[in-house]
Amino acid sequence: MTARIDIHLHTNRYSPDSDISPEQLIVDAKAAGLTALAITEHDTLWPIEELAELNARPEANGLTILGGVEVSAMEGHFLCFGLPHLNDIQPGILLKDLLKEVQGHGGAIAAAHPFRWDQDFHAIIDQHGPVFQALELASKNVDSESRIKVESLLKRYPKLFGTGSSDAHQPGQIGCYFTEFKTPIKSLSDLIEALKQGQGVARHHSNNALWQQSGPIA
Repeated sequence: MTARIDIHLHTNRYSPDSDISPEQLIVDAKAAGLTALAITEHDTLWPIEELAELNARPEANGLTILGGVEVSAMEGHFLCFGLPHLNDIQPGILLKDLLKEVQGHGGAIAAAHPFRWDQDFHAIIDQHGPVFQALELASKNVDSESRIKVESLLKRYPKLFGTGSSDAHQPGQIGCYFTEFKTPIKSLSDLIEALKQGQGVARHHSNNALWQQSGPIA
């Protein structure tokens, strides 16, 4: 059984720039045919008990809802999975310190929309090496030029792989891009292991072209 998961999205519960309610999140994820998703609020982790409550809702049956965080580091935005808290992680943290925290907790990290806002991601790789598990290859905030640059890095560093995700902030965006894994994703540890194994493939949703800024995934 494969997993279809959107690993980058926001809700209005903890991201002020999102209009997606937790209830709408479930509706949209189901409509997109996802089997799992990871909520990655800006610099905020969902409390475990709130995630458990969301997963327990009858309408979420068949959908696994996980928690991550999009950290606003000094060098850019990074999707982090496996952090138990953000006590030592504040907006503006240096990437080297964020990497140390994620690695110390056995987590996984993916770069969100590399090269956006003129980010010099080549310089980041030159300084830190290919230390991420993945680079976001497709989202509604990855344009065609950025995708070409990410594809070039993925060819240069075979241990990295490209993810698909929505970076959803508005209803209807969830699942426009997603990542397909060969094995089921039923827990956060499953997702972390899948990211570390690099077994995911970026996909696009055939009925949601509106938000596919860089076009379909070949």
